[in-house]
Amino acid sequence: MSEPMIIKINSEQGYQRLLGGSPDTSGMKSGKVSLKINESVGEHSTDNKEEAIIILQGEAEISCAGKNPMTAAEGALIYIPPHTRHDVKNIGKDTLNYVYIVAPVEQHKQ
Repeated sequence: MSEPMIIKINSEQGYQRLLGGSPDTSGMKSGKVSLKINESVGEHSTDNKEEAIIILQGEAEISCAGKNPMTAAEGALIYIPPHTRHDVKNIGKDTLNYVYIVAPVEQHKQ
């Protein structure tokens, strides 16, 4: 069974795993990402998960397959639906820091 917890977000560059799924959570995963100017995480898919991206610092361009790119800055939350190919790129003048949270989508029986 999952327990409440506090995880400190570091100020270091790169990637920091925050939540790793079971047994700490019921499937939710999270991490902090730092990107240098013009750096991107690379296109990937949410598969059967939905994703929230919270911009902590900087400016990002979020490209989702078949859609016009979106831009977001510090204080914004971006929602990425399940089964969506996407990429996050730093388009600002400083480091881009963001936290992502992914959670499996519950399959509803109809």
